[in-house]
Amino acid sequence: MSVAIENFVKAIYKNDKHDSNDTKPGNIAKKLGISNAAATDMAKKLATKDLLHYEKYKALKLTEKGTKMALNVVRKHRLWEALLFKMFDMSLHEIHREAELLEHETSDFLADKISAYLGNPKFDPHGDPIPNANGEITTEDTSISLSQAKEGQNYIISRLMSDDKEFFDFCAQHGLKYGNSVTVTKQFSTNKMTQILINNNTILLNEDFTKIIYINEI
Repeated sequence: MSVAIENFVKAIYKNDKHDSNDTKPGNIAKKLGISNAAATDMAKKLATKDLLHYEKYKALKLTEKGTKMALNVVRKHRLWEALLFKMFDMSLHEIHREAELLEHETSDFLADKISAYLGNPKFDPHGDPIPNANGEITTEDTSISLSQAKEGQNYIISRLMSDDKEFFDFCAQHGLKYGNSVTVTKQFSTNKMTQILINNNTILLNEDFTKIIYINEI
């Protein structure tokens, strides 16, 4: 399959699973940086290939075949992120950028080799689950967003759900990384801001950040 097709089904999968936007062609177009017309044409094309269900004005839904393709691409992407992070200590934005290119050039054989070399990891450096070779995610997600956290509670950062460079630069600067512990010291419900303590530093975060930083109770 072409890079464009793989990116299209992956975008539908990720929007459906994680993002606040739904999977209507217009939202997929925005995510991929293409026109609405191009997204609609692609959706119609992939419907004929039994990769998704298309109805005019309705959200796009992947078929079993389409979901399997999306998970295969996601698996390769996250394995590359894990490998690049381990070998070169690259930033989270850098590993994401390079994995976007490498995922489409990777055979199932090589993906299995990378996974075995890394010890078959369950999560990538962002905290995102890595599907296994059968396209299954075997981990249970019990995390909540930082915006939902309770005051006075200690948490472990379990996921950073973004691909934005400025976000990752900010996180790196302040120690907001997968596996680090934080204490929520104050929730400002009216202003939708969260104050946290991390590495003995107090940080005030707005909702744009607290909605994409996920945590688990310690």
